[in-house]
Amino acid sequence: MKWLQFILSHSIFVSICAVAMAYQTTQLLLLHDNLFVYGFIFFATLGSYNSYWILSKISFTKKDSVAGLLKKETSVFFILILSATGGVYFFCTSGLSGSFIITSVLLIVIYSLPILPIKILQITRKAGCLKTILLSFTWAYVTAFMPIKKTYMLLNVADLFIISYRFLFMLMLCIIFDNRDKAIDKIRGLRSLATDVKPEQLKILVYIIFGILFISPFFYNDYYMAWHQLVALQISTLALSVVYFYATKKQGYFFYYFIVDGLMLFSALATYIAGI
Repeated sequence: MKWLQFILSHSIFVSICAVAMAYQTTQLLLLHDNLFVYGFIFFATLGSYNSYWILSKISFTKKDSVAGLLKKETSVFFILILSATGGVYFFCTSGLSGSFIITSVLLIVIYSLPILPIKILQITRKAGCLKTILLSFTWAYVTAFMPIKKTYMLLNVADLFIISYRFLFMLMLCIIFDNRDKAIDKIRGLRSLATDVKPEQLKILVYIIFGILFISPFFYNDYYMAWHQLVALQISTLALSVVYFYATKKQGYFFYYFIVDGLMLFSALATYIAGI
């Protein structure tokens, strides 16, 4: 199982899930596939997650242990080099506007500010809810808005529905991870939606999100969503609710990085199977 541990711990699996989400966007909106856009999304996700991980380790590791950490994590640096090379190649061949990569990098940089080992930036650790919302929006931007390849002014009702639906879906996944990391975030002085909102209020928010995720496709059906795709989205929402229920109990590494992240892949597969 070492190979599975490597794939999960080096964010290869979550990068595959990001591509799956982008593919789902093209399926739901009946767009043409662009393999180069998928390639860029894969390497961009791979690079950003591994960069965040190593920065987090450096920031919260004692200074005398940083050199040992950097020496130990050679595989992460290899993946970062691979991600940069692959990202540049696929971006240049994808036909994406430069504004896409600038916005993506800006979102990732802003999200990473709280963990940078720079004292003046530690004030950003109090961002709380904004941190969770920013990550959800980044996922929606990369996996929903980017594959559409339109400017903001050209987005139609269908595009906006998919982007907003993706944002709420990813917000639920982020809340699950926030709840898991709540204790360690408090120790490190980091804040998130789970640390800033009372448990009872967070539950109400979760129920509201689930309600919107489940009900909204019925309204979107008026904009020509096929019934089988509607069913696929509802199945994905039900799967998400089941995973959220189990996440309220103590779970291990495999549950979060394969089952919870895997909900993205599951949702995309449901859409693909429904379209056959």
